[in-house]
Amino acid sequence: MKDNRSKATPYLFMLPALIIYLSVIIFPVFYSLSISFKSGTGIGNMKFVGLQNYSQLIKDKVFWMSFQHTIVWIVLTVVLTTTVSLALAVLLNQKFAGRTFFRAFFYFPSVISAIAVAIIWRWIYNPQIGFINQFAKALGLDFTQTWISTPKTALIALFVAALWQAIGQPMILFLAGLGGISSDVLEAASIDGANAVQKFFRITVPLMKDTFIMVISTLLIAAMKVYDIVKGLTDGGPNNATQVLASYMYNQVFQYNNVGYGTAIAIVMVLMMLVVIIPYMSFTAKKE
Repeated sequence: MKDNRSKATPYLFMLPALIIYLSVIIFPVFYSLSISFKSGTGIGNMKFVGLQNYSQLIKDKVFWMSFQHTIVWIVLTVVLTTTVSLALAVLLNQKFAGRTFFRAFFYFPSVISAIAVAIIWRWIYNPQIGFINQFAKALGLDFTQTWISTPKTALIALFVAALWQAIGQPMILFLAGLGGISSDVLEAASIDGANAVQKFFRITVPLMKDTFIMVISTLLIAAMKVYDIVKGLTDGGPNNATQVLASYMYNQVFQYNNVGYGTAIAIVMVLMMLVVIIPYMSFTAKKE
């Protein structure tokens, strides 16, 4: 009897966490999946329509536009955010006066809420009194650009605002990775005749492989579910030029009351995330 109790004790301790996990994550996912096969406003009974919502997605031009913008956002995030944050980390890893201040300076935007960032950059992009246009005028340039009101520039302008906020967190992770590299290894490479570029790409980058995996995976997940900065700065406009999957899903559910259709978009987002998360988990499990 005592042996049975001792064997059951670990499972009893895990039971509360299991209940929370099932009720907060597993049940909502399957419940959302069931809603995606229905149509209605979410108030009262909803009608089962099978795969109609998904077939409608295939024909929806705004959905594909949002999907395309999300892919562009993911690519820009992986390439630019990773590159800029790594470059800052390398610079701020050098010993110079005031580097602690600059580390805090570049990290600070990451602790600001996305809505506050949107408000700040809305003023920066203001065509009349915004900093960018006013700075161009101060340089004597006859230049006035409606950055977030022009479809051709809106998405890039939106991403620049998000980049300003996003570089802080990966920069800190890269700094931690750089700090974990032994100086003896770099000194040995210098003795062997390696220059700064060779040491960086052949020694520093390979030794920071785990840091790169962590940074890129977190940036990918954040890019796939980006919403706050879009909602606060452009609300998907102009003419859906900055619409992403998360904002389009929100509009369908909460503005147009198309609960089933919006939930189908959410399921597509979940599947996109699984495409990234499952290989990442498999890779890390093999390393262990």
